Amino acid sequence: MDGHTARLLLIFILLVLSGFLLLILSMFRNTVVFDQGIFKVQQIQSINHTVFKPTETLRPLDINNTYCARFGQKPTAEEAKEERDLLNSIAWPGPLVQGLPVELSSDPAKSYFVIQGSSKQRLGGQLLVNVHVQNFLGLPKDHGGDFLIARLHSPELGAGVGGKVHDHQNGTYTVLFPLLWAGVAQVEITMVHPSEAVVVLKRLQEEQSDRVFFKSLFKSGAVSETAVCNLCLPLNQKPLCNYTDSLTGEPWYCYKPEKLGCDKRINHYKGGYKNDLLSAYEAQFFQSHVNIKIPIPASAMDKVIVLPTEEGQAKVKNSYIPAGYYFHDTWTPLNGAVIQQFNDSSAITHCLRGKAVYMFGDSTVRQWFEYLADVPNFQQLIPYRPKNPGPFMAVDKRNNILVSYRCHGPPIRFRPVLSSQLRYVANELDKIQGGPDTVVLVSVWAHFSTHPVEIYIRRLRHIRRAVVQLLNREPATLVVIRTANLQKLSSQNSVFSSDWFSVQRDAVLRAMFRGLRVQLLDAWEMTLAHHLPHDIHPPPSIIQNTIDLILSHICPVGKI
Repeated sequence: MDGHTARLLLIFILLVLSGFLLLILSMFRNTVVFDQGIFKVQQIQSINHTVFKPTETLRPLDINNTYCARFGQKPTAEEAKEERDLLNSIAWPGPLVQGLPVELSSDPAKSYFVIQGSSKQRLGGQLLVNVHVQNFLGLPKDHGGDFLIARLHSPELGAGVGGKVHDHQNGTYTVLFPLLWAGVAQVEITMVHPSEAVVVLKRLQEEQSDRVFFKSLFKSGAVSETAVCNLCLPLNQKPLCNYTDSLTGEPWYCYKPEKLGCDKRINHYKGGYKNDLLSAYEAQFFQSHVNIKIPIPASAMDKVIVLPTEEGQAKVKNSYIPAGYYFHDTWTPLNGAVIQQFNDSSAITHCLRGKAVYMFGDSTVRQWFEYLADVPNFQQLIPYRPKNPGPFMAVDKRNNILVSYRCHGPPIRFRPVLSSQLRYVANELDKIQGGPDTVVLVSVWAHFSTHPVEIYIRRLRHIRRAVVQLLNREPATLVVIRTANLQKLSSQNSVFSSDWFSVQRDAVLRAMFRGLRVQLLDAWEMTLAHHLPHDIHPPPSIIQNTIDLILSHICPVGKI
Protein backbone atom coordinates (compact mmCIF):
# COMPACT_ATOMS: atom_id res chain seq x y z
CA MET A 1 0.00 0.00 0.00
CA ASP A 2 1.57 3.33 -1.04
CA GLY A 3 1.57 6.46 1.12
CA HIS A 4 -1.20 8.20 -0.81
CA THR A 5 -3.58 5.24 -0.47
CA ALA A 6 -2.80 4.93 3.24
CA ARG A 7 -3.62 8.59 3.80
CA LEU A 8 -6.98 8.22 1.98
CA LEU A 9 -7.80 5.13 4.07
CA LEU A 10 -6.96 7.02 7.26
CA ILE A 11 -9.18 9.96 6.25
CA PHE A 12 -12.05 7.57 5.45
CA ILE A 13 -11.71 5.82 8.84
CA LEU A 14 -11.70 9.20 10.64
CA LEU A 15 -14.84 10.32 8.78
CA VAL A 16 -16.64 7.08 9.67
CA LEU A 17 -15.62 7.42 13.34
CA SER A 18 -16.76 11.09 13.38
CA GLY A 19 -20.11 10.19 11.91
CA PHE A 20 -20.53 7.37 14.40
CA LEU A 21 -19.70 9.69 17.33
CA LEU A 22 -22.19 12.31 16.06
CA LEU A 23 -24.87 9.62 15.77
CA ILE A 24 -24.22 8.44 19.35
CA LEU A 25 -24.31 12.04 20.62
CA SER A 26 -27.59 12.71 18.76
CA MET A 27 -29.17 9.55 20.14
CA PHE A 28 -28.04 10.46 23.64
CA ARG A 29 -29.43 13.98 23.33
CA ASN A 30 -32.76 12.72 21.99
CA THR A 31 -32.92 10.11 24.71
CA VAL A 32 -32.36 12.73 27.40
CA VAL A 33 -35.08 14.98 25.95
CA PHE A 34 -37.47 12.05 25.50
CA ASP A 35 -36.76 10.72 28.99
CA GLN A 36 -37.42 14.14 30.50
CA GLY A 37 -40.75 14.20 28.68
CA ILE A 38 -41.90 10.76 29.80
CA PHE A 39 -40.20 10.50 33.21
CA LYS A 40 -43.42 11.44 34.98
CA VAL A 41 -45.41 8.94 32.90
CA GLN A 42 -42.98 6.13 33.77
CA GLN A 43 -43.14 7.06 37.45
CA ILE A 44 -46.91 6.88 37.36
CA GLN A 45 -46.90 3.57 35.46
CA SER A 46 -44.51 2.04 37.98
CA ILE A 47 -47.04 2.46 40.78
CA ASN A 48 -49.95 1.22 38.70
CA HIS A 49 -50.79 -2.47 38.38
CA THR A 50 -53.94 -2.35 36.24
CA VAL A 51 -54.60 -4.40 33.13
CA PHE A 52 -54.48 -1.35 30.86
CA LYS A 53 -52.31 -1.75 27.80
CA PRO A 54 -48.98 0.13 27.55
CA THR A 55 -48.62 3.52 25.98
CA GLU A 56 -47.72 4.31 22.41
CA THR A 57 -45.50 7.23 21.44
CA LEU A 58 -47.19 10.58 22.11
CA ARG A 59 -47.65 12.60 18.96
CA PRO A 60 -49.90 15.49 17.87
CA LEU A 61 -53.08 14.65 15.99
CA ASP A 62 -52.77 15.20 12.25
CA ILE A 63 -55.75 14.33 10.07
CA ASN A 64 -55.85 14.34 6.27
CA ASN A 65 -59.02 16.20 5.34
CA THR A 66 -59.35 15.50 1.62
CA TYR A 67 -61.80 12.58 1.43
CA CYS A 68 -64.25 12.89 -1.50
CA ALA A 69 -62.85 16.33 -2.35
CA ARG A 70 -62.95 15.53 -6.08
CA PHE A 71 -66.64 14.64 -6.09
CA GLY A 72 -69.49 17.10 -6.49
CA GLN A 73 -69.58 20.59 -7.94
CA LYS A 74 -66.64 22.84 -7.16
CA PRO A 75 -67.72 25.46 -4.58
CA THR A 76 -67.59 29.13 -5.45
CA ALA A 77 -65.09 31.37 -3.69
CA GLU A 78 -67.87 32.56 -1.36
CA GLU A 79 -68.97 28.99 -0.59
CA ALA A 80 -65.38 27.90 0.03
CA LYS A 81 -64.91 30.76 2.51
CA GLU A 82 -68.15 29.88 4.29
CA GLU A 83 -67.00 26.26 4.54
CA ARG A 84 -63.65 27.27 6.03
CA ASP A 85 -65.35 29.57 8.54
CA LEU A 86 -67.80 26.84 9.55
CA LEU A 87 -65.05 24.26 10.00
CA ASN A 88 -63.04 26.71 12.07
CA SER A 89 -66.07 27.47 14.23
CA ILE A 90 -66.53 23.81 15.18
CA ALA A 91 -62.84 23.03 15.68
CA TRP A 92 -62.71 20.91 18.81
CA PRO A 93 -60.76 22.35 21.76
CA GLY A 94 -57.57 20.55 22.59
CA PRO A 95 -54.85 19.77 22.55
CA LEU A 96 -55.95 16.33 21.35
CA VAL A 97 -53.17 13.82 21.93
CA GLN A 98 -52.71 10.39 20.38
CA GLY A 99 -51.07 7.46 22.10
CA LEU A 100 -51.95 8.39 25.68
CA PRO A 101 -52.20 5.25 27.84
CA VAL A 102 -55.69 4.52 29.09
CA GLU A 103 -54.73 4.90 32.74
CA LEU A 104 -53.81 8.51 31.97
CA SER A 105 -57.04 9.17 30.06
CA SER A 106 -60.12 10.90 31.47
CA ASP A 107 -62.04 8.85 34.02
CA PRO A 108 -65.55 10.19 34.74
CA ALA A 109 -65.78 8.18 37.98
CA LYS A 110 -62.65 9.81 39.43
CA SER A 111 -63.49 13.28 38.10
CA TYR A 112 -65.73 15.59 40.13
CA PHE A 113 -67.71 18.82 40.04
CA VAL A 114 -68.05 21.64 42.56
CA ILE A 115 -71.08 23.94 42.86
CA GLN A 116 -69.99 27.51 43.44
CA GLY A 117 -71.73 29.67 46.01
CA SER A 118 -74.34 28.91 48.62
CA SER A 119 -76.60 25.88 48.78
CA LYS A 120 -79.48 28.36 48.60
CA GLN A 121 -79.79 30.56 45.54
CA ARG A 122 -82.40 32.87 44.09
CA LEU A 123 -84.76 32.40 41.16
CA GLY A 124 -83.61 34.39 38.15
CA GLY A 125 -79.95 33.98 39.02
CA GLN A 126 -77.23 31.88 37.49
CA LEU A 127 -75.66 28.72 38.89
CA LEU A 128 -71.95 28.22 38.33
CA VAL A 129 -70.39 24.75 38.45
CA ASN A 130 -66.69 23.88 38.09
CA VAL A 131 -65.72 20.46 36.72
CA HIS A 132 -62.33 18.90 37.41
CA VAL A 133 -61.41 15.99 35.14
CA GLN A 134 -59.00 13.37 36.46
CA ASN A 135 -57.48 10.24 34.99
CA PHE A 136 -57.84 6.64 36.15
CA LEU A 137 -55.03 7.18 38.64
CA GLY A 138 -56.96 10.01 40.28
CA LEU A 139 -54.54 12.65 39.00
CA PRO A 140 -55.72 15.91 37.37
CA LYS A 141 -55.71 16.11 33.59
CA ASP A 142 -53.66 18.94 32.14
CA HIS A 143 -55.47 19.30 28.81
CA GLY A 144 -59.10 19.60 27.67
CA GLY A 145 -61.10 18.17 24.79
CA ASP A 146 -63.47 15.96 26.79
CA PHE A 147 -67.06 15.94 25.53
CA LEU A 148 -69.30 16.87 28.47
CA ILE A 149 -73.03 17.60 28.67
CA ALA A 150 -74.91 19.08 31.62
CA ARG A 151 -78.45 19.29 32.97
CA LEU A 152 -80.12 20.96 35.96
CA HIS A 153 -83.35 19.21 36.92
CA SER A 154 -86.04 18.70 39.53
CA PRO A 155 -87.68 15.28 39.02
CA GLU A 156 -90.58 15.97 41.40
CA LEU A 157 -91.44 19.14 39.42
CA GLY A 158 -90.90 17.61 35.98
CA ALA A 159 -88.42 20.44 35.42
CA GLY A 160 -85.14 20.48 33.54
CA VAL A 161 -82.79 22.74 31.60
CA GLY A 162 -79.55 22.17 29.75
CA GLY A 163 -76.27 23.77 30.81
CA LYS A 164 -73.55 25.52 28.83
CA VAL A 165 -70.12 23.86 29.11
CA HIS A 166 -66.93 25.89 28.65
CA ASP A 167 -63.63 24.06 28.15
CA HIS A 168 -60.65 25.86 29.73
CA GLN A 169 -58.32 23.44 27.88
CA ASN A 170 -56.45 22.55 31.06
CA GLY A 171 -58.58 19.71 32.42
CA THR A 172 -61.14 22.03 34.05
CA TYR A 173 -64.54 23.11 32.77
CA THR A 174 -67.13 25.69 33.76
CA VAL A 175 -70.85 24.97 33.43
CA LEU A 176 -73.53 27.67 33.55
CA PHE A 177 -77.22 27.09 34.35
CA PRO A 178 -80.00 29.68 34.51
CA LEU A 179 -82.21 29.30 37.61
CA LEU A 180 -85.69 29.19 36.10
CA TRP A 181 -87.90 27.59 38.77
CA ALA A 182 -88.14 27.56 42.57
CA GLY A 183 -87.43 24.35 44.47
CA VAL A 184 -84.67 21.77 44.72
CA ALA A 185 -82.48 21.68 41.60
CA GLN A 186 -80.11 18.77 41.00
CA VAL A 187 -76.90 19.17 38.96
CA GLU A 188 -76.04 16.41 36.51
CA ILE A 189 -72.75 16.43 34.58
CA THR A 190 -72.08 13.62 32.10
CA MET A 191 -68.92 12.72 30.21
CA VAL A 192 -70.09 11.54 26.81
CA HIS A 193 -66.53 10.78 25.64
CA PRO A 194 -63.07 11.41 27.05
CA SER A 195 -60.80 13.55 24.89
CA GLU A 196 -58.87 10.41 23.98
CA ALA A 197 -62.01 8.96 22.36
CA VAL A 198 -62.56 12.22 20.46
CA VAL A 199 -59.13 11.67 18.86
CA VAL A 200 -60.38 8.34 17.51
CA LEU A 201 -63.74 9.75 16.35
CA LYS A 202 -61.93 12.55 14.54
CA ARG A 203 -59.77 10.01 12.73
CA LEU A 204 -62.76 7.89 11.75
CA GLN A 205 -64.63 10.91 10.44
CA GLU A 206 -61.84 11.74 8.02
CA GLU A 207 -60.33 8.34 7.20
CA GLN A 208 -63.29 5.91 7.37
CA SER A 209 -66.15 7.78 5.73
CA ASP A 210 -67.38 4.56 4.12
CA ARG A 211 -67.77 2.72 7.43
CA VAL A 212 -71.49 2.57 6.62
CA PHE A 213 -71.95 1.22 3.11
CA PHE A 214 -74.98 1.07 0.85
CA LYS A 215 -76.25 -1.22 -1.87
CA SER A 216 -78.61 -1.15 -4.83
CA LEU A 217 -80.43 -3.92 -6.64
CA PHE A 218 -80.12 -4.01 -10.43
CA LYS A 219 -82.64 -6.12 -12.30
CA SER A 220 -83.69 -6.92 -15.84
CA GLY A 221 -85.99 -9.85 -16.48
CA ALA A 222 -84.65 -12.89 -14.67
CA VAL A 223 -81.22 -11.34 -14.16
CA SER A 224 -80.54 -9.48 -10.90
CA GLU A 225 -77.33 -8.19 -9.30
CA THR A 226 -76.43 -6.09 -6.29
CA ALA A 227 -73.71 -3.46 -6.11
CA VAL A 228 -72.07 -1.43 -3.38
CA CYS A 229 -72.84 2.31 -3.48
CA ASN A 230 -71.67 5.45 -1.70
CA LEU A 231 -70.91 9.13 -2.04
CA CYS A 232 -67.53 8.26 -3.46
CA LEU A 233 -65.91 4.94 -4.24
CA PRO A 234 -62.32 3.94 -5.06
CA LEU A 235 -61.78 4.39 -8.79
CA ASN A 236 -59.24 1.60 -9.20
CA GLN A 237 -61.46 -1.38 -8.40
CA LYS A 238 -64.16 -1.53 -11.08
CA PRO A 239 -66.21 0.79 -13.33
CA LEU A 240 -68.68 3.15 -11.65
CA CYS A 241 -72.28 4.09 -12.33
CA ASN A 242 -72.67 7.84 -11.86
CA TYR A 243 -76.00 8.91 -10.31
CA THR A 244 -75.02 12.51 -9.56
CA ASP A 245 -78.16 14.64 -9.29
CA SER A 246 -78.48 16.89 -12.32
CA LEU A 247 -80.08 19.77 -10.39
CA THR A 248 -78.14 19.98 -7.12
CA GLY A 249 -74.95 18.29 -8.27
CA GLU A 250 -75.09 15.96 -5.26
CA PRO A 251 -72.86 12.96 -6.10
CA TRP A 252 -73.81 9.32 -5.74
CA TYR A 253 -72.09 6.28 -7.23
CA CYS A 254 -72.49 2.52 -7.44
CA TYR A 255 -70.05 -0.05 -8.74
CA LYS A 256 -71.27 -1.15 -12.14
CA PRO A 257 -72.80 -4.65 -12.11
CA GLU A 258 -70.97 -7.25 -14.18
CA LYS A 259 -73.93 -8.12 -16.45
CA LEU A 260 -76.46 -5.28 -16.23
CA GLY A 261 -76.29 -1.65 -17.23
CA CYS A 262 -76.43 1.33 -14.90
CA ASP A 263 -79.99 2.11 -16.04
CA LYS A 264 -81.27 -1.14 -14.47
CA ARG A 265 -80.96 0.14 -10.88
CA ILE A 266 -84.13 -0.65 -8.90
CA ASN A 267 -83.63 0.50 -5.32
CA HIS A 268 -81.35 1.80 -2.56
CA TYR A 269 -80.77 0.42 0.92
CA LYS A 270 -78.29 0.26 3.78
CA GLY A 271 -75.77 -2.47 3.07
CA GLY A 272 -74.22 -2.67 6.52
CA TYR A 273 -71.41 -1.50 8.78
CA LYS A 274 -67.70 -2.09 8.43
CA ASN A 275 -66.10 -4.11 11.21
CA ASP A 276 -62.77 -3.88 13.00
CA LEU A 277 -62.52 -0.11 12.73
CA LEU A 278 -60.74 0.27 16.07
CA SER A 279 -57.44 -1.15 17.22
CA ALA A 280 -57.38 -2.98 20.54
CA TYR A 281 -55.75 0.13 22.01
CA GLU A 282 -58.45 2.50 20.65
CA ALA A 283 -61.29 0.24 21.79
CA GLN A 284 -60.30 0.88 25.42
CA PHE A 285 -61.69 4.43 25.11
CA PHE A 286 -65.13 3.09 24.13
CA GLN A 287 -66.16 0.93 27.07
CA SER A 288 -69.81 0.90 28.09
CA HIS A 289 -70.28 1.63 31.82
CA VAL A 290 -66.69 2.94 31.97
CA ASN A 291 -66.16 5.93 29.69
CA ILE A 292 -69.22 6.30 27.44
CA LYS A 293 -71.92 8.62 28.81
CA ILE A 294 -70.94 8.23 32.45
CA PRO A 295 -72.06 10.71 35.17
CA ILE A 296 -69.37 12.74 36.93
CA PRO A 297 -69.94 12.78 40.73
CA ALA A 298 -70.02 15.86 42.96
CA SER A 299 -67.20 16.46 45.42
CA ALA A 300 -69.71 17.69 48.00
CA MET A 301 -73.24 18.99 47.44
CA ASP A 302 -74.88 18.10 44.13
CA LYS A 303 -78.02 20.21 44.43
CA VAL A 304 -79.17 23.67 45.45
CA ILE A 305 -82.42 25.07 46.78
CA VAL A 306 -83.75 27.79 44.52
CA LEU A 307 -85.71 30.38 46.49
CA PRO A 308 -88.34 32.70 45.00
CA THR A 309 -87.21 36.19 44.07
CA GLU A 310 -87.30 38.74 46.85
CA GLU A 311 -88.34 42.36 46.68
CA GLY A 312 -85.53 44.58 45.48
CA GLN A 313 -83.47 41.65 44.21
CA ALA A 314 -80.94 42.78 41.64
CA LYS A 315 -81.57 41.27 38.22
CA VAL A 316 -78.78 38.93 37.13
CA LYS A 317 -77.66 39.14 33.54
CA ASN A 318 -77.27 35.50 32.57
CA SER A 319 -74.37 34.83 30.24
CA TYR A 320 -76.19 31.76 28.92
CA ILE A 321 -79.82 31.71 27.81
CA PRO A 322 -80.98 28.28 26.60
CA ALA A 323 -83.68 27.67 24.01
CA GLY A 324 -86.13 26.68 26.74
CA TYR A 325 -86.79 24.45 29.71
CA TYR A 326 -89.28 21.92 31.05
CA PHE A 327 -91.66 22.54 33.93
CA HIS A 328 -94.33 19.96 34.77
CA ASP A 329 -92.97 18.08 31.73
CA THR A 330 -94.07 20.92 29.44
CA TRP A 331 -91.56 22.71 27.26
CA THR A 332 -91.40 26.49 27.61
CA PRO A 333 -89.30 28.43 25.06
CA LEU A 334 -87.30 31.41 26.26
CA ASN A 335 -87.59 33.41 23.04
CA GLY A 336 -90.96 34.87 24.02
CA ALA A 337 -93.08 32.44 21.99
CA VAL A 338 -96.28 31.30 23.68
CA ILE A 339 -96.76 27.53 23.56
CA GLN A 340 -100.20 25.95 23.68
CA GLN A 341 -101.07 22.37 24.48
CA PHE A 342 -102.98 20.54 21.76
CA ASN A 343 -104.17 17.72 23.96
CA ASP A 344 -106.99 16.35 21.80
CA SER A 345 -107.53 15.58 18.16
CA SER A 346 -110.17 18.27 17.71
CA ALA A 347 -107.67 20.99 18.67
CA ILE A 348 -105.11 19.58 16.22
CA THR A 349 -107.68 19.30 13.44
CA HIS A 350 -108.91 22.85 14.06
CA CYS A 351 -105.37 24.22 13.85
CA LEU A 352 -104.49 22.31 10.65
CA ARG A 353 -107.76 23.04 8.83
CA GLY A 354 -106.99 24.05 5.26
CA LYS A 355 -103.27 23.38 5.66
CA ALA A 356 -100.74 21.36 3.66
CA VAL A 357 -97.90 20.01 5.82
CA TYR A 358 -94.85 18.70 3.98
CA MET A 359 -92.22 16.74 5.94
CA PHE A 360 -88.80 15.93 4.53
CA GLY A 361 -85.82 14.15 6.02
CA ASP A 362 -84.91 11.29 8.29
CA SER A 363 -86.90 9.10 10.68
CA THR A 364 -86.87 11.76 13.43
CA VAL A 365 -89.22 13.89 11.33
CA ARG A 366 -91.12 10.77 10.27
CA GLN A 367 -92.10 10.50 13.96
CA TRP A 368 -94.08 13.73 13.51
CA PHE A 369 -95.94 12.20 10.58
CA GLU A 370 -96.78 9.16 12.70
CA TYR A 371 -98.14 11.41 15.45
CA LEU A 372 -100.36 13.50 13.16
CA ALA A 373 -101.48 10.59 10.97
CA ASP A 374 -103.03 8.95 14.06
CA VAL A 375 -105.46 11.84 14.43
CA PRO A 376 -109.03 10.63 13.67
CA ASN A 377 -110.54 11.56 10.29
CA PHE A 378 -107.21 11.15 8.51
CA GLN A 379 -107.31 8.80 5.55
CA GLN A 380 -103.91 7.45 4.58
CA LEU A 381 -103.66 7.71 0.81
CA ILE A 382 -100.18 6.19 0.92
CA PRO A 383 -100.38 3.94 4.01
CA TYR A 384 -97.79 4.30 6.73
CA ARG A 385 -95.87 1.17 7.65
CA PRO A 386 -93.50 1.38 10.62
CA LYS A 387 -89.80 1.78 9.79
CA ASN A 388 -90.49 1.86 6.04
CA PRO A 389 -88.95 4.69 4.02
CA GLY A 390 -92.18 5.97 2.51
CA PRO A 391 -93.28 8.21 0.96
CA PHE A 392 -96.44 8.54 3.06
CA MET A 393 -99.48 10.75 2.67
CA ALA A 394 -102.59 11.28 4.81
CA VAL A 395 -105.56 13.57 4.19
CA ASP A 396 -108.59 14.81 6.06
CA LYS A 397 -110.97 15.63 3.18
CA ARG A 398 -113.61 17.10 5.43
CA ASN A 399 -111.20 19.68 6.85
CA ASN A 400 -109.03 20.01 3.74
CA ILE A 401 -105.81 18.87 5.44
CA LEU A 402 -102.83 17.22 3.74
CA VAL A 403 -99.90 15.72 5.67
CA SER A 404 -97.05 14.03 3.79
CA TYR A 405 -93.58 12.62 4.47
CA ARG A 406 -90.69 11.85 2.14
CA CYS A 407 -87.19 10.71 3.13
CA HIS A 408 -84.18 12.72 2.02
CA GLY A 409 -81.80 11.55 -0.66
CA PRO A 410 -78.69 9.43 -0.12
CA PRO A 411 -76.87 8.78 2.10
CA ILE A 412 -79.84 7.39 4.02
CA ARG A 413 -79.70 4.17 6.06
CA PHE A 414 -83.22 2.90 5.41
CA ARG A 415 -84.76 -0.31 4.27
CA PRO A 416 -85.04 -0.63 0.47
CA VAL A 417 -86.55 2.43 -1.17
CA LEU A 418 -87.26 2.57 -4.89
CA SER A 419 -84.72 4.60 -6.82
CA SER A 420 -87.56 6.55 -8.39
CA GLN A 421 -88.72 7.62 -4.92
CA LEU A 422 -85.29 8.72 -3.74
CA ARG A 423 -85.45 12.52 -3.92
CA TYR A 424 -83.28 15.36 -2.67
CA VAL A 425 -84.98 17.79 -0.27
CA ALA A 426 -83.85 20.85 -2.24
CA ASN A 427 -85.50 19.56 -5.41
CA GLU A 428 -88.75 18.78 -3.58
CA LEU A 429 -88.84 22.25 -2.01
CA ASP A 430 -88.51 23.77 -5.48
CA LYS A 431 -91.81 22.09 -6.41
CA ILE A 432 -93.79 23.67 -3.55
CA GLN A 433 -95.63 26.91 -4.29
CA GLY A 434 -95.92 27.87 -0.62
CA GLY A 435 -98.20 30.38 1.06
CA PRO A 436 -99.89 31.05 4.42
CA ASP A 437 -101.49 27.59 4.41
CA THR A 438 -98.24 25.74 3.67
CA VAL A 439 -96.00 24.26 6.36
CA VAL A 440 -92.59 22.71 5.60
CA LEU A 441 -90.77 20.61 8.22
CA VAL A 442 -87.17 19.50 7.56
CA SER A 443 -84.84 17.20 9.52
CA VAL A 444 -81.52 16.26 7.89
CA TRP A 445 -78.65 15.24 10.19
CA ALA A 446 -78.50 11.67 11.52
CA HIS A 447 -77.42 9.93 8.31
CA PHE A 448 -74.47 12.26 7.75
CA SER A 449 -72.63 11.24 10.92
CA THR A 450 -70.15 8.99 9.13
CA HIS A 451 -69.20 11.49 6.44
CA PRO A 452 -66.89 14.50 6.63
CA VAL A 453 -68.59 17.70 7.74
CA GLU A 454 -67.94 19.22 4.29
CA ILE A 455 -70.45 16.75 2.82
CA TYR A 456 -73.10 17.94 5.28
CA ILE A 457 -72.33 21.59 4.60
CA ARG A 458 -72.84 21.01 0.89
CA ARG A 459 -76.18 19.29 1.44
CA LEU A 460 -77.45 22.06 3.75
CA ARG A 461 -76.31 24.70 1.27
CA HIS A 462 -78.61 23.23 -1.38
CA ILE A 463 -81.51 22.99 1.07
CA ARG A 464 -80.92 26.56 2.25
CA ARG A 465 -80.96 27.85 -1.32
CA ALA A 466 -84.30 26.12 -1.93
CA VAL A 467 -85.73 27.47 1.36
CA VAL A 468 -84.71 31.03 0.43
CA GLN A 469 -86.34 30.69 -2.98
CA LEU A 470 -89.50 29.26 -1.41
CA LEU A 471 -89.73 32.17 1.03
CA ASN A 472 -89.09 34.61 -1.80
CA ARG A 473 -92.00 33.10 -3.72
CA GLU A 474 -94.33 33.05 -0.72
CA PRO A 475 -92.97 34.80 2.40
CA ALA A 476 -95.93 33.59 4.50
CA THR A 477 -94.79 29.94 4.22
CA LEU A 478 -93.86 28.45 7.60
CA VAL A 479 -90.54 26.58 7.47
CA VAL A 480 -89.38 24.63 10.53
CA ILE A 481 -85.85 23.21 10.65
CA ARG A 482 -85.21 20.50 13.22
CA THR A 483 -81.81 20.20 14.92
CA ALA A 484 -80.00 17.01 15.91
CA ASN A 485 -80.80 15.26 19.17
CA LEU A 486 -78.88 13.20 21.71
CA GLN A 487 -79.09 9.43 21.53
CA LYS A 488 -78.20 6.26 23.39
CA LEU A 489 -74.56 5.28 22.90
CA SER A 490 -72.72 2.00 23.23
CA SER A 491 -69.26 0.81 22.32
CA GLN A 492 -70.69 -0.47 19.03
CA ASN A 493 -72.67 2.51 17.74
CA SER A 494 -70.37 5.25 19.05
CA VAL A 495 -68.08 4.86 16.05
CA PHE A 496 -71.01 5.36 13.66
CA SER A 497 -73.48 7.66 15.40
CA SER A 498 -71.77 9.32 18.34
CA ASP A 499 -73.27 12.48 19.82
CA TRP A 500 -69.87 14.02 19.04
CA PHE A 501 -70.64 13.73 15.33
CA SER A 502 -74.13 15.11 15.96
CA VAL A 503 -73.06 18.15 18.00
CA GLN A 504 -70.79 19.27 15.16
CA ARG A 505 -73.54 18.99 12.57
CA ASP A 506 -75.95 20.66 14.97
CA ALA A 507 -73.63 23.69 15.20
CA VAL A 508 -73.22 23.83 11.41
CA LEU A 509 -76.97 23.69 10.83
CA ARG A 510 -77.66 26.51 13.30
CA ALA A 511 -75.01 28.70 11.69
CA MET A 512 -76.18 28.10 8.12
CA PHE A 513 -79.84 28.92 8.81
CA ARG A 514 -79.17 31.82 11.20
CA GLY A 515 -80.85 35.01 10.06
CA LEU A 516 -83.35 33.31 7.72
CA ARG A 517 -87.10 33.50 8.24
CA VAL A 518 -87.31 29.94 9.51
CA GLN A 519 -88.22 28.47 12.89
CA LEU A 520 -85.51 26.39 14.52
CA LEU A 521 -86.88 23.49 16.55
CA ASP A 522 -84.18 22.81 19.13
CA ALA A 523 -84.39 19.03 19.52
CA TRP A 524 -80.89 19.00 21.03
CA GLU A 525 -81.92 21.01 24.08
CA MET A 526 -85.33 19.37 24.28
CA THR A 527 -83.66 15.96 24.68
CA LEU A 528 -80.80 17.27 26.85
CA ALA A 529 -83.15 18.89 29.38
CA HIS A 530 -85.63 16.00 29.59
CA HIS A 531 -85.45 13.32 32.28
CA LEU A 532 -86.00 10.35 29.95
CA PRO A 533 -83.00 8.45 28.54
CA HIS A 534 -81.53 9.65 25.27
CA ASP A 535 -82.76 7.87 22.16
CA ILE A 536 -82.23 8.44 18.43
CA HIS A 537 -86.05 8.45 18.27
CA PRO A 538 -87.18 10.61 21.22
CA PRO A 539 -89.99 9.14 23.35
CA PRO A 540 -93.67 10.15 22.97
CA SER A 541 -93.63 12.84 25.68
CA ILE A 542 -90.90 14.75 23.84
CA ILE A 543 -92.62 14.23 20.49
CA GLN A 544 -95.82 15.69 21.94
CA ASN A 545 -93.91 18.75 23.12
CA THR A 546 -92.36 19.22 19.67
CA ILE A 547 -95.77 18.90 17.99
CA ASP A 548 -97.22 21.46 20.42
CA LEU A 549 -94.36 23.77 19.51
CA ILE A 550 -94.96 23.35 15.76
CA LEU A 551 -98.72 23.78 16.05
CA SER A 552 -98.22 26.88 18.20
CA HIS A 553 -96.24 28.40 15.31
CA ILE A 554 -98.93 27.39 12.82
CA CYS A 555 -101.74 28.69 15.04
CA PRO A 556 -100.47 31.48 17.33
CA VAL A 557 -102.48 32.50 20.38
CA GLY A 558 -105.74 34.11 19.31
CA LYS A 559 -105.83 32.34 15.95
CA ILE A 560 -107.49 29.13 17.16
